Amino acid sequence: MITASMTNAQLAPNDNKQEEKICSLISQMTLREKVSLLHANAKFYVPGIKRLGIPEWAFSDGPNGVRAEINRDNWAYAGHTDDSATCFPPGTTLAATWDPKLAYERGMALGEEARFRKKDILLGPGINIIRSPLCGRDFEYMSEDPLLISKISVAYIKGLQSKDVAASVKHWLANNQEEHRDSIDVYMSERALREIYLPGFKASITQGGAYTVMAAYNKFRGNWCSENEYLDRQILRKELGFKGVLMTDWSAAHSTVKAALAGLDLEMGTDKKDYDQWYFADPLMDAVTAGKVPMAVVDEKVANVLRIMMKTKMFDENHREKGKMNTPEHQQAAYNDAAEAAVLLQNKGNLLPLNFNKLRSIAIIGDNATRKHCGGGLSSEIKALYEITPLEAIQKKFGATVKINFAQGYEKQSTFKEGSNAGQANADKVDWKLIDEAVKVAKESDVVIIFGGLNHDFDTESFDKINMDLPYGQDVLIREVAKANPNTVVVIIAGSPVKLAGIVQRVPAILWSWYGGMEAGNAVVDVLSGKIDPSGKLPFTLPVSLDQSPAHALGNFPGRDLKVNYEEDILVGYRWFDTKKIMPQFPFGYGLSYTNFVFGTLSTDKTVYGKEEVIQAKFTVKNTGSRYGAEVAQLYVCDPGASVLRPAKELKAFQKVFLQPGETKIVTLNVKVADLAFYDESKKDWNVEAGDFILQLGNSSGNISQTLKIAVK
Repeated sequence: MITASMTNAQLAPNDNKQEEKICSLISQMTLREKVSLLHANAKFYVPGIKRLGIPEWAFSDGPNGVRAEINRDNWAYAGHTDDSATCFPPGTTLAATWDPKLAYERGMALGEEARFRKKDILLGPGINIIRSPLCGRDFEYMSEDPLLISKISVAYIKGLQSKDVAASVKHWLANNQEEHRDSIDVYMSERALREIYLPGFKASITQGGAYTVMAAYNKFRGNWCSENEYLDRQILRKELGFKGVLMTDWSAAHSTVKAALAGLDLEMGTDKKDYDQWYFADPLMDAVTAGKVPMAVVDEKVANVLRIMMKTKMFDENHREKGKMNTPEHQQAAYNDAAEAAVLLQNKGNLLPLNFNKLRSIAIIGDNATRKHCGGGLSSEIKALYEITPLEAIQKKFGATVKINFAQGYEKQSTFKEGSNAGQANADKVDWKLIDEAVKVAKESDVVIIFGGLNHDFDTESFDKINMDLPYGQDVLIREVAKANPNTVVVIIAGSPVKLAGIVQRVPAILWSWYGGMEAGNAVVDVLSGKIDPSGKLPFTLPVSLDQSPAHALGNFPGRDLKVNYEEDILVGYRWFDTKKIMPQFPFGYGLSYTNFVFGTLSTDKTVYGKEEVIQAKFTVKNTGSRYGAEVAQLYVCDPGASVLRPAKELKAFQKVFLQPGETKIVTLNVKVADLAFYDESKKDWNVEAGDFILQLGNSSGNISQTLKIAVK
């Protein structure tokens, strides 16, 4: 079936043949058969039609790995012994690499493992904007900046889909909190939608070619996202030209007729045990029979499903990717993500890297030195083939030559219950017995490494964090240990912002190493020892305190009376901090290195540009230090003469540059003049106003080393 948005003139010859086959298949189907393709008949499966050779569709959670096998009709694990997988670090870790190449390689590895496990669709990536430090799914959601999200997501999707597995970019749209996620009604300006919350999805579809999109649980401007005419029909289908499958999140359908007409294709995961009673089952057949839903609308949905099946070669298994599982290449890719993501926040006196050849003893302190994280987070949980903890890695790499003194330091006091963050309460007790043990080993050691941060009682789907504090009395632990031994390094393992104000003045070195997946321990120890240069950059702003963050400064998180107003508008993350001149703990894009980099003079190919042209910004990057490393060159733009409020700066281009000691490379960053536009609500269109723009080159939003003025005529 060729839809109204896809004329014959737009279709390549192969697409024409594909559409003809789709038309032929649909013409042979009964209404019941058509409808059977539009709803699941198990937790993660959609039935096929045997007589027409249409296969069953198999889904899997998997933004950072293919999830273990679940029973068809309940959430219990099936107990397989062959479903352990490569566990990659989650979204914020990947975004912290600022390296789309790694995202592409991860996508390919995930695609290979999904195919080996006979999966057709992998439910990821998650690309919602990090609006609040408290959102439980921040660890999945990459960044506060739409450009960084877009670059990472597009590469991830292309890599995944190159292996004949469909991506499902999620959650469409504005799923920026877990509290009341299945009932909250989100309101934002059209400008905030267009400039902040939509670009990642637009890029994933128009550049990444995402085959499926998952509708969010929440409402948007009064209507559920799964039946939102404006989002699903007007923007997704008409504006973005999406020709794939729009599915619900699990149990996120709310109607039959309204959802069908709005553009929803596929209902997944309801808790109704009788599959025929789902909104897109018998009720959809009844709606067609009653004339409430035209048959052409059902045919359009079936065509979307068949089209994605064909794009992933489900009708041509002989030429389809066969897949691989747990290969050394996959494990190396997981390691690379974790190693490149580590962000060196502080390194007074160059305490890092540690020279283990000169150390006689080292104290390893903290629950996160031994805790495994791959199995947490709900939809991100992975049954990892293995998971290396930091203590294991240190013992294996240096245990033969350095005395390792371990103390737990703090104890996990929180508990986990899906849908409730009550288990975080009373997680701030100070255990002096454990602290005294930690102080003792600190005094007996040359250097101390404290592995602190969070775990998946905090960073998880289904609820938000209560606060930004380090739990379990970690501030007191760090204070007392640092008094006992000033050579103390703190390693933060977490996927969302935590309050570091209590420790930045107490310890010389802080390394943020995220949740590192199955190779977490090896990666962080290689960074601490200097085998790997830290090259990660923060993908979000780290506030001094929660009330600095815009949603909280304005009192609009998590909303009131099941409504939340995004009053901060376009001033999300660093856009807020920089525009309001608020000094965060650490700015967006920030991260130190063991070596040093210098940017050469910033220049452009012209000084005056037309609105259809491309700005070519050129400069050099030189490694002036003694170690191999990488710097992320970040190009921001300011519009000082705008007729509307614009942020002090907006990221418009970036590149990660790897350099040997003394090496210099020329970098060219291209920015379309059209991308300097703001969304003009009065014109309902993008507007690049004539006048001066300031290009700002730096290595974080808080460290701009050069500026250059250009003009747009």
